[in-house]
Amino acid sequence: MEKQRQVTRNMSMAGVISVACVLFSSHAGGGFATGNQATQYYVQYGWFAPFMAVIAMAILTLTIRECIIMYNTRGLTSSKELFQTLYHPFDKISILFDIYFYTMVLCAVGAVIAGAASLLNKTYGIQYVYAVLTVGGILLLLTIFGATLVAKASTVMSIGILTSCAVIFILGINARMPEVSNIFAVKSGTANIGTGILKAFTYAGFQSVVIPTMISCGRALKSPKAVSRSMMISFIINSIALVLSVIMLLGWYAEFTQAGEMTLPALYIAKQLGKSYVFWAYNICLFLCFISTGVTTIYGFVDKFDKSKMLEGIKNVIGRRIIVSGFIMLLSMGISMVGLDKIIKYGYGYMGYLGIAIIIVPFLTIGVYKNRKFIKEQSCDKADILTEPYNGFAEKTEC
Repeated sequence: MEKQRQVTRNMSMAGVISVACVLFSSHAGGGFATGNQATQYYVQYGWFAPFMAVIAMAILTLTIRECIIMYNTRGLTSSKELFQTLYHPFDKISILFDIYFYTMVLCAVGAVIAGAASLLNKTYGIQYVYAVLTVGGILLLLTIFGATLVAKASTVMSIGILTSCAVIFILGINARMPEVSNIFAVKSGTANIGTGILKAFTYAGFQSVVIPTMISCGRALKSPKAVSRSMMISFIINSIALVLSVIMLLGWYAEFTQAGEMTLPALYIAKQLGKSYVFWAYNICLFLCFISTGVTTIYGFVDKFDKSKMLEGIKNVIGRRIIVSGFIMLLSMGISMVGLDKIIKYGYGYMGYLGIAIIIVPFLTIGVYKNRKFIKEQSCDKADILTEPYNGFAEKTEC
């Protein structure tokens, strides 16, 4: 019996860590690895930047905690049901999340194309427009014919980019330690507490696009305590990665802004470190990570819309996929033409504001209240006997 309990505890802990790692890999993708997001949302505000990053990760993980608890306690089956439950009795407002999600995903694919095109432009001197067309063509072909292969290789690509980023962060901080120390000593920068907190909320707002993924994999967590543990682990590892990135970028900020390298600051730093193997490892992994993210994201769109009524007349599956993929690619390539900087500043920024209004604030207020009330009611009604949909979420509460 004791051995069985130990096995159960080990399996539970494995689920906790697994879900935490999903959020980490979703957050620490190509956009994170370029350094562009961290520069625009944190670094330009000076010494307060690392604290802003930690606040953002706290907001994000607390929000996702409430999402998973609400999803699991009610036995929900989709993000649509989740937001209808959150907004009830105003269920129809849930369409706002659909608008947010699809707009955010289009911006994300546009950012992937823009980032990969900027990388080709900086590394090989290919004109930006031609680079966009090249990346768009690669994504279109892989989405139609090679999505499964890319999905299988995405984990390896993610490990590669995270490893190379970790090396760059450590070497980059070490190379600019005097500058970093001086920034914190004199508290330099345009740090404004109010602006910093708003930026942290905005960052968490657009990162909330991962909610559908997180509630799906969060099914493995069988109690609120397990959800809390998972989100605590995720908060710690995401905060460490983001803070290291921010500190490195702070040390190099004056140099890469003067050099006009705001779009891909981490690439510039990797080159300046003078270690060619680090530069090329990062360069290749970043490009592959962009492609992987783009293909898996577009494929998700295609899988959802290629069975729509508008395409019922087209019997050939590949034909439907080509049409849907082509349409999404045209939209995304159009977005990418404004450049990575503007996509992250305006596209992610405005979606971040919308995310604050329709996701962050509602879940951290109404969501918290509804979850606590629901769990208390279930524990009172069911005592110690729970029905299947509640997955062990109703903890003992004095009624």
